[in-house]
Amino acid sequence: MHMNSFSVWAPLAKDVRLRIGEQIHDMHTVGGNWWEATVAPEPGMRYGYELCVDDEWSTTYPDPRTRSQPDGIHGLSEVVAEDFDWSDHNWSGRSLAGMVLYEMHVGTFTAGGTFDSAIEQLDYLADLGVNAVEVMPIQPFGGTRNWGYDSVDWYAVHEAYGGPEGFKRFVDAAHARGLAVVLDVVYNHFGPDGNYLGAFGPYTTGGATEWGDVVNFSGENSDEVRDYALGAVRQWLDEFHVDGLRLDAVHSFDDRRAFSIMEDFQTVADELTATDGRPRSLIAESDLNDPRLITEKAAGGYGLAGQWVDDIHHGLHTLVSGEDHAYYSDYASMEVFAETLRKGWWFTGTYSSFRGRTHGRALNLERTPAWRLVTYTTTHDQTGNRAAGDRPSMNLSPEQQVLKAAVVLFSPFTPMLFMGEEYGATTPFPFFVSHTNEEIMTGTREGRKREFSRAGWREEDIADPTTAETFDSAKLLWDFTDEQLRIHEAYRRMIALRTSLRLANPDLRQLRVEHGGEEHRWLAMGSGEHLLLANLSADPQTVPFGGEAVYSFSDVTAGTDETRLGPWEFVLVRR
Repeated sequence: MHMNSFSVWAPLAKDVRLRIGEQIHDMHTVGGNWWEATVAPEPGMRYGYELCVDDEWSTTYPDPRTRSQPDGIHGLSEVVAEDFDWSDHNWSGRSLAGMVLYEMHVGTFTAGGTFDSAIEQLDYLADLGVNAVEVMPIQPFGGTRNWGYDSVDWYAVHEAYGGPEGFKRFVDAAHARGLAVVLDVVYNHFGPDGNYLGAFGPYTTGGATEWGDVVNFSGENSDEVRDYALGAVRQWLDEFHVDGLRLDAVHSFDDRRAFSIMEDFQTVADELTATDGRPRSLIAESDLNDPRLITEKAAGGYGLAGQWVDDIHHGLHTLVSGEDHAYYSDYASMEVFAETLRKGWWFTGTYSSFRGRTHGRALNLERTPAWRLVTYTTTHDQTGNRAAGDRPSMNLSPEQQVLKAAVVLFSPFTPMLFMGEEYGATTPFPFFVSHTNEEIMTGTREGRKREFSRAGWREEDIADPTTAETFDSAKLLWDFTDEQLRIHEAYRRMIALRTSLRLANPDLRQLRVEHGGEEHRWLAMGSGEHLLLANLSADPQTVPFGGEAVYSFSDVTAGTDETRLGPWEFVLVRR
């Protein structure tokens, strides 16, 4: 849809007509398989398209570029006004370097589950010390409950959260508190419920991800599909004032052309930054351990600002929790964890027993600053992709929780918190859906059972993703116990120290990492004058380093040349 007309790309149709309410308008071709109706769009109009294929007219479909679906993914699209009374004129933005991210699911962050109710908690986040909010996907999906990765309309905002106006209010309010906003977007597949794009054109191609058909970024007619994605990227970064995008599972892209779709995404971000000087950061979720993603374009890379790094999470989780099954089996040693910290990730062309092959490629530490790597103690995936959606805080002691946070927050990498971890939330975060198609709901339920049964989980421990009870169980509780207040204060203090002591030296070549091996599982990590001394075991350990104690969760007294640490204790020292 253009400002003065309705238009749609429909190469599979012999004829197309526009429906506005009960009125039908003929459309005409304007080249490149685009169809247009010279009707002026007005805010509030409800409309859709009907396609003639094989001499039969379809039902009314939503606009592939719909901006609003007030009646859900199966209803008519709505014309929305693009003007908004922004108050963030003095917001200069925030680059990934220096960010402390906070991952949030709008539907469960507050009891209200809306952008407006989330705004009420932004002062809390600013006081905690985080300076960027990463919002899980907000594009429309089937029903009212979903993680967001089953979205179908890449230009719209889920109505139950507050629609496009609500999201703009949220971004504006975040900027007023000094918080950047990063939006999680899903361009590797479309959700299974309400995906009508295949009626219009070849938006997907042969093959499938584990979540749905592959998006056609490389095959015939892929120019228009790429433009569809690029237009969405531009919309969020420009019109919605979003400071960055987290690109979901880029390893599932069908990205075989000479110019990667990720390079094209970055070009859009660079153009907008050049226009107004405000940084736009693109962060990939990638399982590839491929340095090209975060290498500058001038050096042959894609130029993305950063990427998530599961390797650090996996090593830390394995050592503290003791879980070493499935993919965790590759990380179950102090030496692996130490090398991962030194190199940024573990697999650098080395053998993975879980994959049964070599994996990854080494980072160029001279060229790659540590802040390009985003790491964490948990995420929506690492919590929700457990049978019961149980958080680490539901299985670990406060000492273990805060120890893990200390390793992440005192590391040189960009840290990210998952909502609720900062106070040891006791609510789970299981996977949940509410597809409008019962067959899809049944398939999702049974698929989860099969997946977890193969991994050794008992069926009675598997949360049913289709029930309202599973969704409601994930809503955060904001009435803290004394123990939770203690954990929260530890997070708040460590975030402040990360900034005030400038602990995030971007040069990984200067990071010192020592350890005591499997018999004495202590870790020493730091660059410059500060060193984190940590005991990653349930037994007392003596660390052969000391100094002036700056912070510990359990009032550790550091020695001059060595430090005695009890189970799961740590101390940050100045040497």
